[in-house]
Amino acid sequence: MVAMRWDVTRAGTLTGDRTGRSLLPLSPRRRLALVLAPLTAAFLALGMVGLWRYLDGYWLYRGYPPPQDPAFVTEHGQQGSYQVTSAALGGRTQRVIVYLPPGYATSPERLYPVYYLLHGTPGRPDAFMLTVRLGVIVDVLHAQRRARPPILVMPTGSSGTFTDEEWANGVGRHAGWETFVADDLVQWVDSTFRTIPKGAARAIGGLSEGGYGALNIAFHHPGRFGVVQSWSGYQLAAKIPAIFGHDPRRLAYNSPALTLPGVAAALRKTHTFIWFYSSTRDSMLKQNQLFAVELARLRIAHEFFVVPGGHTWHAWRDSAEAAILAAAKRLAHA
Repeated sequence: MVAMRWDVTRAGTLTGDRTGRSLLPLSPRRRLALVLAPLTAAFLALGMVGLWRYLDGYWLYRGYPPPQDPAFVTEHGQQGSYQVTSAALGGRTQRVIVYLPPGYATSPERLYPVYYLLHGTPGRPDAFMLTVRLGVIVDVLHAQRRARPPILVMPTGSSGTFTDEEWANGVGRHAGWETFVADDLVQWVDSTFRTIPKGAARAIGGLSEGGYGALNIAFHHPGRFGVVQSWSGYQLAAKIPAIFGHDPRRLAYNSPALTLPGVAAALRKTHTFIWFYSSTRDSMLKQNQLFAVELARLRIAHEFFVVPGGHTWHAWRDSAEAAILAAAKRLAHA
């Protein structure tokens, strides 16, 4: 049995049938609204999807087109994503991107130097491949026979994209980010890939915070890396209590500008080469200029230059080829 449902208007006119549907004719405006409602919803949904794709693409490529080898490149490198467990991080597993240069798979007897690249904050290692397009640069340099590119190793240096660790051994529990790179990661790479396992065949560098981290790690482990690069980095530790605590001695120990005099003799002995740059509108320019003066005074082999612009992806992308060339030129090859 179907229950009857009647709706009575103020005038007492019956307006509903047993299903409750209106029996009055719809106005043209109402009919238009009913037609447009699902179309509007679909448009908004597509618009949100489009906005999300745009923002996601911008985050990946920073407004640049996706990286792609030019047509004349016929031999390509191979990118892989790995999980590396670190004792320095309390057994934590970190994602590491590795780019094997062209020829690695077809030259099974050949050993390779390694370039470790540290990202900034906020950031993740994918930016070196997607925004800076290092894979394309390596493939092109190999095709043009302008360099013998190294293996590229790009670790994740924090517990999250927006988490700042400064690539340093922090005061927190299981916060040995420096040791993760200098010990755990280097050992894993040398045991996993065909590398030349010595400091003269290793480079370490990075952009922004990663440039600072590269200098700091290399100075704490002289001879571990023969080439050190800083792309718009800095040389004085940021005053972050969550990382360095409140002891000024820890800040000084993690400031390459302050530890340089004490490690200069070891850097000279191991023939460490430091390559770095800053930008004309970078707030850290003065730090870098003073650091270059001190390197010269201490007779440390180095190259420093200033590029136009600010602390931006434009500077890092435009200078990336020069960075790879500088590293490949100085690294030992088998």
